[in-house]
Amino acid sequence: MSAAKYKRIVIKISGEALAGDERFGIDGDTLKHIAGEIAEVRALGVEIALVVGGGNFWRGRSAKEMDRPTADYIGMLATVMNCLALQSAIENVDVPTRLQSAINMLGVAEPYARRKAISHLAKGYVVIFGAGTGNPFYSTDTTAALRAAEIGADVILFAKNVDAVYSGDPATTPDVERYSTLTFKEVLDKGLGFMDSTAATFCMEYNIPIQVFGLREPGGVIKAVKGERIGTIIR
Repeated sequence: MSAAKYKRIVIKISGEALAGDERFGIDGDTLKHIAGEIAEVRALGVEIALVVGGGNFWRGRSAKEMDRPTADYIGMLATVMNCLALQSAIENVDVPTRLQSAINMLGVAEPYARRKAISHLAKGYVVIFGAGTGNPFYSTDTTAALRAAEIGADVILFAKNVDAVYSGDPATTPDVERYSTLTFKEVLDKGLGFMDSTAATFCMEYNIPIQVFGLREPGGVIKAVKGERIGTIIR
């Protein structure tokens, strides 16, 4: 088995991807697939942190009367549900984990603490970051960028429903362009919607590369960790 290109990574998993072929909830086969990939990557000696979205449960305000902060807090709680499901699946393949939440919920997760997270990673735990940044108005994309900078990750791997970054939605738009490489400036100038502009700007400022690929790609995470050409690389 060839060596890994990266020592410490953040994997950002979209909530929608966890739903599998459904639009809502958590698909058990998808959880098993993710857990198996993580176990293989960890066997390479890679330190792994996870950030997961909540879009399979909550996509924003359910009514115009609901204010944005309330909707965002509901979304943060949705990410914790996904984190708990991932934690269970990963531990079922004999990989130890630690779940940290940006919102205190003792009995479910330990509070987020940067130094503790780094210590867990060094000991071989997969660290799962829940509840976003703990603040409204910030997406889990931004959470992934922030946590990657805080723990000194070498790369952020975006595991999504689509297999790369496209100029439009390949499911609804014909003749879209598929990108193999991009710069962060191109991402911002083209208005590509695979991640929010705040996260893209943060990664550009702190020189954190991103690789986008399909969650369902067999061995996708391992290929990305080994530096193979898969999906789209943004630098």
